[in-house]
Order: sequence, then structure tokens, then C-alpha cells
Amino acid sequence: MRKFTKQNFFFLLGGMIIYVVDIVVDFWLASRYFCQGQYSWSILILCFRGLSSIITQIFSYEWFKNDWEGTDTGKLKLVFLVHLFHCGIFIRYWFALKYGCQVAFKQTSSRGASEADPSNFIQKQAIDAVTDINMLRVFKTFLETTPQLFLQIYILMRHGKTNFYQHAAIIMSFCGISLSMVDYQISLRKSLPDKDEFHMLSKVTYVFYKLLTITSWILSISLITLLSVRISVILLTLLWICGFTWTLKQHTAFCKSKKMEYLYRTVVGIILFFSFFNIKGRRTKVCISIYYATHTVVTLGILFVYMFWKPSIFKEICFIIVSILTISSLVLGIIFLVIYYSHFHPTTYCTPQACSDEVDGVAGQKDRMKAGRFLNFLMQ
Repeated sequence: MRKFTKQNFFFLLGGMIIYVVDIVVDFWLASRYFCQGQYSWSILILCFRGLSSIITQIFSYEWFKNDWEGTDTGKLKLVFLVHLFHCGIFIRYWFALKYGCQVAFKQTSSRGASEADPSNFIQKQAIDAVTDINMLRVFKTFLETTPQLFLQIYILMRHGKTNFYQHAAIIMSFCGISLSMVDYQISLRKSLPDKDEFHMLSKVTYVFYKLLTITSWILSISLITLLSVRISVILLTLLWICGFTWTLKQHTAFCKSKKMEYLYRTVVGIILFFSFFNIKGRRTKVCISIYYATHTVVTLGILFVYMFWKPSIFKEICFIIVSILTISSLVLGIIFLVIYYSHFHPTTYCTPQACSDEVDGVAGQKDRMKAGRFLNFLMQ
């Protein structure tokens, strides 16, 4: 069993602090835009924040309800109330820090201990709690942080002026995306069997692959939005429909209820708009090739549209810089993608039989449910 270390504990604590700081920066940014009379930007920021919070609270509560099935209903009602006030993530951080502190600082040595050993049980509880948090942070990243980054870059490109709070928001967005991606992959390797450790070089390669491809895509859609908001909305809608349709054809089984499953597929469609998302844990060479080939074609298409629609813009230094950044970040991102999948990506996947081959009884059923939830939520 993989261990929850002191380093993991401090990373978890740091993640919670960044989560709180990110909330403060968002409300500060919204208030600054509001005071300047730019109400549309302020409303959009609050909408991104509100939407991501609502969806993460819904999933968090559903997971609590599934995990605590058959337990005290009064306890579950209290959890529902906390989620109703959008504080469910802090309950999860509390459990993760509680279990993490016990295994990282109070546990001496568990070498040779059986799976039934209490220390090993707490170890698993800590890893499972962190895994749930990181899954929720992936939702938040693509429902709020990434759209927030797109909005700030669009405002910067449109007005050409920046303020300190805009820089703070962009920096927080990049930090949020990076930490979310790395923490998720760490949880993936800790929670599922047959996964290699996520070493520093593989972390750096993975982060550059994700950040560069996402940055290139955000710059592309910012350019098309500057040209025409209507065309941008149509393009975004069509791409989301493609992602959602592909998700439907995968016949995902992440949630217990049909309503939650469709909500999950809707969210995955949004995630697929920004980055590749492996929802079945299968080999993805063909799918990921098609995905980034499509992104490349659309990105180049946007630049060609500018060339024929507004050829005079090629005389502007800002457009030239943005175009170079868009293409270079896409090329570098794909290079890091190839390096990551060639040298650092785990090739052995956890099968449903392997994940369900646990002890019998109630405890075994809970283990299978936990493994199954993560097994059906794999992002490569």
C-alpha cells in the first residue's frame, strides 16, 4: 500500500490555503471590476465561481451519501446543510487533514502489517479523502479556473491595459491549474494498483504538456472572440456538443443515478473543450491524436480567418506576438505530450476485476465502490 507521507500532508495543507486565497482573489477581482463600472466582467467572474461551486457541492454531497449509505441520517443532514452553504469542500479537507496527520506524524512503522491493521485502514482513509478532493478540484479547474484565465486574457487582449489584480488572477489561475493536474496524477498513482510513482521529472513534463496546450487553446479562442463574439459562442457550443456526444457514446458509469450521470457527462464535455480527458481508463493513442489534431486545425483555422477577414491586423505587433505565442505553445505542448506518453505515462491500467478483487463483506464492498469511482474517473 502506498504511504501518505508528511510531504503529502503539507501539500494538502498548502492546497487548502491556495483554495481559500483563490476564492478571495475572485471576489476581490469581481469587486474591482464592479467599482470600475465593468459590470459584465464582474458578473461573469461570479457566474464562473458560482457554477463551479454548485456542481462541486452536488458531487461532493452525492459521494458522501454513497459512502455513508446506511449510516446515521442525522449526520448526513448536517453534511447536506454544510454543502448547501457551499462549504462541503472544507469538510473533506478536515477529514483528509485529520487522517493524514494520524498516519504522517503519529504512525511509527507499518511494514509487514496486514490490510486489516488499523494504521493501514487510516492510511487508506487518508488517501481516499485526498483523492475525492482532487477529483473535485479537477471539476473546479475546468469549470471556474480555466474559464477565468480565458476571461482575463481576453480582457487583456481587448483593452491592452493591465492592473495588479488582473495579474494576480492570471497567476492564481495558472497555479490552480498546475496544482490540480499534479495532485490528481499523484492521487491516481496512490489509489490504483499497477501505477508508477509520479516523480519530479514526470511531474514537470506533465504540467508543461497540460499548461502549454491549454494556454495555446485559450489564446486561440480569445482571438476568435475578439473577432466576433457570435462566432466564438457558436464554435464553443459545437465543440461542447462534440465532447458531450463522445461522452455519451462511451457509456460512462461514474454515478449511481441517471441524473447525476448526465450531469457528469455534461461536465466532462466542458473539460474536453479545454483538455483531453480519458473517461474509461483505456489506451488513448488514437483518441488523443484525433483530439489534438482537431485543436491544431481549429487553431490554424482561426489564424487563417484573421488573415482573410482582417489582413490589416497582421501589421499590429500585439497580434504577431499573440500568434507566435499561440503556435509555439501548441508545438511545445505537443512535444511535451509525446515525451510524457513515451517515457513517463503508466501503461498498465487497473481492470475492474483487479480493483474488485478485495476482501468480502461490508468493508470489501466499500473498497470496491471507492476503487470503482476512481476507476471511472481517469484523466490522462
